[in-house]
Amino acid sequence: MPLTDAAIRAVKPPEKTRKLFDGEGLYLEVSPSGGKWWRLKYYWAGREKRLSLGIYPEVSLLQARHRRDEARRTLAGGDDPSAVRRSEKMAARASAGNTFEAVARAWHKSWSKTRSSKHATQVLRRLEVDVFPKLGAAPITSIKAPDLVAVARAVDARGAHDLARRAIQISGQVFRYAVGHGLAEHNPARDIEPNDVLQPMAEHNYARVAPDRLPALLQAINAYQGHVRTRLALHLMSLTFLRTSELIRTPLDEIQPGNRWQVPAKRMKMPTDHIIPLSRQARAVLDKLVELACDGPWLLPGSHDHEQPMSNNALLFALYRMGFKGEMTGHGFRGVASTALHEAGFEHEHIELQLAHQRRDRVSAAYNWAQYLPQRAKMMQWWADELDRLRGGPICL
Repeated sequence: MPLTDAAIRAVKPPEKTRKLFDGEGLYLEVSPSGGKWWRLKYYWAGREKRLSLGIYPEVSLLQARHRRDEARRTLAGGDDPSAVRRSEKMAARASAGNTFEAVARAWHKSWSKTRSSKHATQVLRRLEVDVFPKLGAAPITSIKAPDLVAVARAVDARGAHDLARRAIQISGQVFRYAVGHGLAEHNPARDIEPNDVLQPMAEHNYARVAPDRLPALLQAINAYQGHVRTRLALHLMSLTFLRTSELIRTPLDEIQPGNRWQVPAKRMKMPTDHIIPLSRQARAVLDKLVELACDGPWLLPGSHDHEQPMSNNALLFALYRMGFKGEMTGHGFRGVASTALHEAGFEHEHIELQLAHQRRDRVSAAYNWAQYLPQRAKMMQWWADELDRLRGGPICL
């Protein structure tokens, strides 16, 4: 006869352990000390086995029956409920030990071997200040993309916009390590586009070199001894007039053969795509960057994490190292080109359209493309040739 809560509560401690059966293998084991344990008797591979389902009254009669039914479904599916229970406990213990902080410190220990002590210390400090307080104690498998976004937004809210993006980038590297070592199955940082969830990065300093300093700048870029992708990115910025953020966040698959580069409207934050007629020099630089591309989604991947794009500051710091701090920024290339093209007599409307300054709707954009692409192509080739002349030679690829 099935058990009832009233009958269970009325049971007195027996002289010897007693079993009260409920049905379908479920019974309550009552000890002389008064303890009451739920058990399930079942058969696996021809052998009688027992599975503990909890202690009464913490686990009620209804809950015990529910656990019995779950175990019987496991059995019907061809698995041993006891073995499944052991596996789940082992996974839970492993998950509890693999906290984000524990995995992050293991990643940092491995990653820092090939980095300078100063840089490695800075990265660990950023984790300790910005990420560990919120996510450090969480099992790494439990962290989702919204958790990383919440961390980054907290950093962003205090005005540290670049550090907010770095929090996502560094966390992504930790998750890549976890996936590679079998500690996680997915990298949630890959699902986050920082520009979609954080405040836009404002360029506060639009310094640009004086015309008489432009040849020296172009020569310095050509002779730059830092990373080759940084050098080529500076050349490409000078040739295409893209803003820094637009350039560094170029997906590799956006680059197609031909003499035009079509940047999707969503990347330009405009209602229509932006067309860049490619000079011979710009086409050569793009082809070289594609050739140098790493395993990852970006034309200009980060030097430490190829799953993330180049840092906003990478180009600016390269200009600093060349001796142009305070004289030139990435945005400054746009101003230099605009001034030179206006002085050379090119149409203001063509220049503004190429700088993506003109307001446009779909109708006017289609008209402008049809009317101005030949003129803009001629203008962009003239500018590339002019840069070669000022540099005193071709781009060093």
